[in-house]
Amino acid sequence: MLTPQGLREQLGSCLGAPAWWLGLSGGLDSMVLLELLVQARQLCDLPPLHVIHIHHGLHPEADTWAAHCQRACDERGVPLKIVRVRVEPGASIEQAARDARYAAFSDILPNGAELLLAHHADDQLETMLFRLLRGTGVRGLAGMPRRRQLGRGWLSRPLLDASRAQLASWARQQGLQWIDDPANQDARFARTALRHQLLPQLRDAWPQVDQSLLRLADHAREAGELLDELALNDLQAAAVRLEDPWLQVWPSLLLAPVLELSLARQRNLLRFWLRQQGVLMPDQRHLDQWLQQLAASSDAQPQLQLDGRRLYRSSDRLWLVESGWPARGEMQACLPDLQQLLVAGNGALCSAPSNGGLRPPGPDGWQVAYRQGGEQIKLPGRPTQSVKQLLQQAQIPAWLRPSVPLLYSGGELVSVAGRWNAEQALVDGTQSGFRVSWKPVSD
Repeated sequence: MLTPQGLREQLGSCLGAPAWWLGLSGGLDSMVLLELLVQARQLCDLPPLHVIHIHHGLHPEADTWAAHCQRACDERGVPLKIVRVRVEPGASIEQAARDARYAAFSDILPNGAELLLAHHADDQLETMLFRLLRGTGVRGLAGMPRRRQLGRGWLSRPLLDASRAQLASWARQQGLQWIDDPANQDARFARTALRHQLLPQLRDAWPQVDQSLLRLADHAREAGELLDELALNDLQAAAVRLEDPWLQVWPSLLLAPVLELSLARQRNLLRFWLRQQGVLMPDQRHLDQWLQQLAASSDAQPQLQLDGRRLYRSSDRLWLVESGWPARGEMQACLPDLQQLLVAGNGALCSAPSNGGLRPPGPDGWQVAYRQGGEQIKLPGRPTQSVKQLLQQAQIPAWLRPSVPLLYSGGELVSVAGRWNAEQALVDGTQSGFRVSWKPVSD
């Protein structure tokens, strides 16, 4: 396995990438992968190789580690990029450093490029145990994937079948030099305690524990694939595309097909769909509480706070909306014949000259306001009705309605976001007017 030829076979599916980027810490694992890659490219054509070192700035020797990586790359004729990151303080410095590292990887990776990381079989075991102790689900038991999407490119782990002992033996044979991070011996860190205390005890009591856990990861990975297939099948009935231009910009699901599923399949479908949207999974307790609210009342509009998003029920659908999207617009003036951003961040109001349409406003333009309650408008050939009724009939979800702009001219309501225009404010096709439209999310 630990040969240049074996590495090339492991990375066979990545040979079409425009470039390979190696994440190099300077430790044993990444130094082995660097050397294997350098030897492999001497034997066969590979994509251009670049190296990236993340400088966390957490240890007094961090500059020395960066210098070590620079020397190693210079000796091998491989370009190195050193990226300094800021690690946000928090309860877990390990997690904060990991988040900063992967964010940097994602930012720097070009379109279609492959990021290569040197995680190995022992890392996989530690990951599984760590997740198991935290009460992970099937997907967590599968451990780290061999390959997954990352930013604009992909992340691959070609050394997952090799143990740390195998890497160390090969490194000594090659005369490699590497850095030993003192944090890897610090029992205050959860992973270090697993590595130096729990795993050795398990191996003493159950000599086959490594093979058993890795086999469990394979079973969990297969079960996860089957659950994804089931979710994809369920999603076909719920992911009915909306034609309404106001509503297309937000991911949504038809509610009725979701409620027809068992609770377990509802969970599975929503987790799969949220993962597709790049949203971190909610914990099961909050997800189950929200699902129970969905089933309890047909007119309830419960919402679930997620990582930077909110999940709503409204107008017979489930909606995924950014948490920062404004609940209500702000009053402002609006001039015709341009695209004007709305000050609350609720998109843009667009107007353009046309034959017919809305009568040109006075010199002060239109005034943009938002629903306060009781607004009414008379559409051509129809009796006067409330704006609330119009929005309900069009199945505009409740969370969006406070952001729908209302156009006034001389204190009179003349248009609801250009979609519904007052009869008295229109001119016929022989006269010059304006066509108005609202983009809830501006370009």
